[in-house]
Amino acid sequence: MTLKVAIVANQEPQTLRVLNQLYHLLAEANIPIDQDQPNLVISVGGDGTLLSAFHRYSEHLEEVLFMGVHTGHLGFYTDWRDYEIEEMVQKLRDETLTSTSYPLLEVRITYTDGQPERRFLALNESTIKRGNTTMVADVYIRDELFERFRGDGLSVSTPTGSTAYNKSVGGAVIHPSINAMQLAEIASLNNRLFRTLGSSLVIAADDWLKIALQPSGDYFVTVDQLDIPQDQMAAVHYRVAKERIRFVSNRHMHFWHRVQDAFIGDIEKS
Repeated sequence: MTLKVAIVANQEPQTLRVLNQLYHLLAEANIPIDQDQPNLVISVGGDGTLLSAFHRYSEHLEEVLFMGVHTGHLGFYTDWRDYEIEEMVQKLRDETLTSTSYPLLEVRITYTDGQPERRFLALNESTIKRGNTTMVADVYIRDELFERFRGDGLSVSTPTGSTAYNKSVGGAVIHPSINAMQLAEIASLNNRLFRTLGSSLVIAADDWLKIALQPSGDYFVTVDQLDIPQDQMAAVHYRVAKERIRFVSNRHMHFWHRVQDAFIGDIEKS
């Protein structure tokens, strides 16, 4: 297979310096750049840049692998540092690429006015919120009513996304070998009148969620870093997607190593 590379990068000064070196090294290695039909997408920046790369090529997940170069302060999805570009390109030139895959989240939005549903894929998570007003929504699991939620919103995450917004609202960290999704509450109301489970829920791959919404025009749905204001929404449906994202695994960091490095750091120095 002839390797064809696409590059997605942010505009930070350090990233631009790395890009110049990367383009030069790829040319020396006779590895062509093809932004339209790549089989390898290299993200240069941080996790936000990797998410942008994923959404740009999300319709071609069967054809492309992803790898990330880290030029910022924290890169959960990135395996290479900015000072390792030469070694990275050498491996691309000399080694057969192997891959590891992670689960994704399917997000479907249905409407009250008959307009066609919209479908998205998320690598990290999707949230539902409602302006400055308490959100009221019925949570269904496999079409059975589980609870009536009242609060700021709901977050549904993938296993890799469990370390992102989900973690900040009290959800559990889930290893990506577990093919599941997680529902976490965002500032739920719990008192004598209103009750929710209060804990995050881990939902199996053969189950699905429906978040049925009260009529309103001020809902916001996010899919990773994308903000999607919606009107006339009836419900948001979630399940583990049939598609998966594949990362180059020739030098893929162990998940728990990533978690330890991102959130705990050097134990001996703490």
